[in-house]
Amino acid sequence: MNFSPEIKTFISEYVKHIRQKDAAIFAGAGLSRIKGFVTWAQLLDDIATELGLDISKESDFISIAQYHVNKNQNIDKIRRKIMEEFSDISSPSEVHQTLAKLPIETYWTTNYDTLIEDALKQLHRKPDVKHEVKQLPHTVPNRKAVVYKMHGDVHHPADAIITKDHFEKYSLTHQSFATALNGDLLSKTFLFIGFSFTDPNLANVLARLSFRFGESSRQHYCFIRRIKRSEFKNKADYEYANRKQELMVQDLKRYKIQALLIEEYEDILSILKEIERQFQKKTIFISGSAVEYGSMDTNQAQEFIHKLSSELIRENLTIVNGFGWGVGSAIINGALERIFENQDKYSEEQLILRPFPQFKTGTKLLTEMWDEYRHQMISMAGIALFLFGNKSKDGQTINADGVMKEFDVAISKGLLPIPVGATGYMSKEIWRKVDQNFDVYYKDTALIRNKAKFMELNDNLCLPEVLIKRVVDIIKLVNK
Repeated sequence: MNFSPEIKTFISEYVKHIRQKDAAIFAGAGLSRIKGFVTWAQLLDDIATELGLDISKESDFISIAQYHVNKNQNIDKIRRKIMEEFSDISSPSEVHQTLAKLPIETYWTTNYDTLIEDALKQLHRKPDVKHEVKQLPHTVPNRKAVVYKMHGDVHHPADAIITKDHFEKYSLTHQSFATALNGDLLSKTFLFIGFSFTDPNLANVLARLSFRFGESSRQHYCFIRRIKRSEFKNKADYEYANRKQELMVQDLKRYKIQALLIEEYEDILSILKEIERQFQKKTIFISGSAVEYGSMDTNQAQEFIHKLSSELIRENLTIVNGFGWGVGSAIINGALERIFENQDKYSEEQLILRPFPQFKTGTKLLTEMWDEYRHQMISMAGIALFLFGNKSKDGQTINADGVMKEFDVAISKGLLPIPVGATGYMSKEIWRKVDQNFDVYYKDTALIRNKAKFMELNDNLCLPEVLIKRVVDIIKLVNK
């Protein structure tokens, strides 16, 4: 998909915030609508009819709910409808799943459903769900993300925020939620998805932030679908709606919210996928093993791996490694040396180690364990770097089939392969394989126009220092 310059800039900026761990998501009703959950209008349709109103002519839905309570002096029917409509077992959408894959730790939502927390659970990211004030002071052990449900939860309909009375008293009954949101809006960069910005609670918080901090407020973003001429019966109605949208987009700037105009709601998934792709391309999975190093002696090879690992950290990349024989130690040493050299700039989180188990325990076969382990480890990265790739068998040095398996897994998960053919063995075999289908493997990257750089990775006469620079240059190129 071709993105506008505005959206390209947003993607780049938001990826930075994800890496800095100060990105957040605010999900509105539009996000749940993807999975077929009802809109406010659909939820209150029959209630409006009972009141003698036409829901298609209404936009102030919380007042409709309040009129019903005023007339009947109870809220049981609305609570029951929340249970009925939002309790349907529905798996998270691909949008929810993509959001959950990103290492975002803060989610806010006005939705009653459990799609966000369900998506997190599917990926074994333990959510700390907070839908009532008394939960706020307590932290769920080993949580990976916090989900704030400021209007309540489907499983607790008695506490749902839905009527005008609820909204008017929110600052008193749920002041702690407003305070927590206030703090997150100040310290994190939010992406609003599926939001109409008509929620009075959110409007009040944003207004206070705008008043108190003005131009120094944090920059936030939201998706807004562009008005289309085909959706209106006549030109005048279209122009009126279009003008109103333009004014709303302009008004959001008061709150430091930049509207990102999209053509279709499906574009949201494409943008999130690109965010995921760009984020993961900053993480390099290094595959390799060696009992010998071909044209390099042991000291040269270890120094080469050490310096390469150090340079990757210097470029603010993250390394994932399974501690391959003859390769893993040098990767660790090179990375840690750079990290400890300047811990204000680099972080130990830039080195992710996943050593393979060496013998069977329990009931699971070792080969089965290795396969699961490979998939999980490789899925963390966006680029796969291949070095050497040999092992000893029956006194002979042979190509390591595990390295080829890791290549296959990497390709199946959409990683970009960078085989350093000059290191020989299985890496050279992978280099040849990629070379034969170069346009397929690199079709959406800047490397497609720079094949000469890829060819240089197979130069057996290249000095290790030059080879390191070539690898780093290619990583920079595919990250553009």
